[in-house]
Amino acid sequence: MQTITVPQILLPDTDDFSAWAVNACDQFTSDENYWKQLESRVSGKLSALNLIFPEIYLKDNPSARIAKINAAMREYLDGGVFRTVQGLILVERTTVNSSTRTGIVLAIDLEDYSYEKGAKTPVRSTEATITERIPPRVEIRKNAPIELPHAMLLYDDKCGTVLKSVERGRVLYDFDLNMDGGHVKGTLIRNSEEVIKNLYALKGESGMLFAVGDGNHSLATAKTCWENIKSALPQEQRQNHPARFALCEVVNIFDPALKFEPIHRYVKTERVEEFEKGLKPEGGGTAYIVKKGNVSKMCFNSNIPDGIRMLDDYISGFIKEHGGETDYIHGVEELKEITKSGGIGIALPAISKDDFFSLIIKGGNLPRKTFSMGEGNEKRYYIEAKKIIL
Repeated sequence: MQTITVPQILLPDTDDFSAWAVNACDQFTSDENYWKQLESRVSGKLSALNLIFPEIYLKDNPSARIAKINAAMREYLDGGVFRTVQGLILVERTTVNSSTRTGIVLAIDLEDYSYEKGAKTPVRSTEATITERIPPRVEIRKNAPIELPHAMLLYDDKCGTVLKSVERGRVLYDFDLNMDGGHVKGTLIRNSEEVIKNLYALKGESGMLFAVGDGNHSLATAKTCWENIKSALPQEQRQNHPARFALCEVVNIFDPALKFEPIHRYVKTERVEEFEKGLKPEGGGTAYIVKKGNVSKMCFNSNIPDGIRMLDDYISGFIKEHGGETDYIHGVEELKEITKSGGIGIALPAISKDDFFSLIIKGGNLPRKTFSMGEGNEKRYYIEAKKIIL
């Protein structure tokens, strides 16, 4: 089997794609108002919101919500809501915060993906997977007849050869996204096999083709469900079972619109001076200490992942001994603002796009919360779907 396959994609037969497409389920997990506003906007309309489980509600009677989602999926399938498109889709996403990011929707063979540290599979995770997060997501997926993807995979194409080779076919959708998500356009790719060939050409001696940028726990869940299904299947039925293949969007890591930013650390503690005294930074790189809204330079390991690992270990040990809380902050200005009320922040350096794939190849998974690919409203919206049952 090949890592990349041309999927049969389900698209809604609707005139209101703006009601259909909704943001990734793992966003705005502390902002119930976001999801309430979205529910109000799409109420009574065909919407992917009826087919997903926003993670803000994971502890809110999940069994009843899962049953409702599965029923809606079957209702949409049986009711002719979907039309089938065979092929790859070119996705052009213009967000309110950046220019246009271009990706390709395709399917990957889950046999060629692993989230284990040190895996040598063609598709690899980039950050440590929290295994405790997988079982509740398996409950959501295990009886679902279709999947909707929010996973974004990265490929390493500095010369842009893949997108240069794309031949555009008919436009499948072109609309404004709800909840300040910007605009998205999807176009059928006419020369899928050539594009796939050019993607394979990017695979070097390491054998690595894609790195998971967003949605690793979603993909890990798909992998777990496939392993569970596979164990009960005879060998011949394992080859083409739809649950074996996961729908994803792949994006060139060098896409100018793809934001690649560090995630900073904030420690809520009254022992700020003691924390700083024990920090003992060293190395040829640079990070910044943030206290009371003020920023000062500190040394940092020039191997950024190793530096983050050591910092996280120190923070964990400090909190275990002295108490306190850790939070992960996306912007320096936000970090400065939050420290005005106390605590201490460490503003971390960004990993270079040029170094990203080599770091994964050499060192395996990066520490948790090492990088971010844009703000919440820039994440992938659910549009396409695919059957995962026979």
